[in-house]
Amino acid sequence: MNQISPIAEHDAHTAEVAETDGTADAARRGKRKNLFMGLAAGVAVLGAGYYAYDALVASRHVVTDNAYVGANIAQVTPIVGGPVRQVLVDDTQRVKRGEVLVRLDDTDAKLAVANAEAQLALTQRKVSGLIATDSGLGAQIASRAADQARAEAQLAAARGDLDKARIDLQRREALIASGSVSGDELTVARNAYSTALANLKAAEAARAQASANRLTAQGDRDANKALIADTTIETNPEVLAARAKLDQARVDLDRTIIRAPVDGVISKRQVQIGQRVQPGQMLMVVVPIQAAYVDANFKEVQLADVRPGQPVTLTSDLYGEHVKYRGRVVGFSGGTGAAFAVVPAQNATGNWIKVVQRLPVRIALDAKQLAEHPLQVGLSMTADIEISK
Repeated sequence: MNQISPIAEHDAHTAEVAETDGTADAARRGKRKNLFMGLAAGVAVLGAGYYAYDALVASRHVVTDNAYVGANIAQVTPIVGGPVRQVLVDDTQRVKRGEVLVRLDDTDAKLAVANAEAQLALTQRKVSGLIATDSGLGAQIASRAADQARAEAQLAAARGDLDKARIDLQRREALIASGSVSGDELTVARNAYSTALANLKAAEAARAQASANRLTAQGDRDANKALIADTTIETNPEVLAARAKLDQARVDLDRTIIRAPVDGVISKRQVQIGQRVQPGQMLMVVVPIQAAYVDANFKEVQLADVRPGQPVTLTSDLYGEHVKYRGRVVGFSGGTGAAFAVVPAQNATGNWIKVVQRLPVRIALDAKQLAEHPLQVGLSMTADIEISK
């Protein structure tokens, strides 16, 4: 019986182990190769998917979560001053346009209306008096004309008397040398002449006075006519001015009642009963949440294909993904946030670093959706503009 030597047995065992190790190495290499091939295939699929998504979806949309709800907030300010008598609303309360918010004490305003009414009545009576005076001034002019005519007649009579007195004096002076006229008679003639001359001067003065009186009466009538020409009592300028003051007083009285300028929600109430307010002082604001919009701050590199009118899909942090708002691009702001900052960036420096700017884009929201899911000013939104349309 043949026996196997220990050396041969060891060599056979070694060969068997080597054969087994080689098979295991080959299996591992094959498995590794398959894993690399699978990984490469996965990367290829992911790359193709990303390319397809970018080409078919992402390239047609620009998205930002730097967007916030805004509204054209209406400040409630008094136009007239005065103490506050009533405050009828409070923060978070919904109001309708025209609803009373605040009442001011109207005592002074009522007194102003009463005074304006009295002034209007006085002015109407004054104008009525001017119209009545016109007729009286016409009669006065006629009277002054008669006075002037009488003065003219008196002047003519005075001239005649003077001529007669002159002739009588000349005759007596001619006869005095012959002794036909006594000295007393001559003296009487001279006195008569002097009297006639004085009467003439008085008549001339009376005529001038009568003429001046007539001119004065005519001037008074012309001045009176200028105040009432081409007008009635109601259309006279003085009456119109008094009526305008009355209307202003009534408007000021009405303005003691402060009403809501728009539909919305009361916020930032800063007025209390008894407080004395001044014209222009902010009392509260009304936020028209039914007319809210969104300002989305897109990076400037995203806006090349954004146009007004493009559709926008929006979601809010308030309601989450299950509420999607429909909107449309209205337009672009006139400048970036950095340009309108209180302290604008100064880029003319040696250590300047370029920063991608953001430009606000105004987005209008659907009114029906806002009524179903109201939004408050300042809430965060995510905006997705479809730029393929």
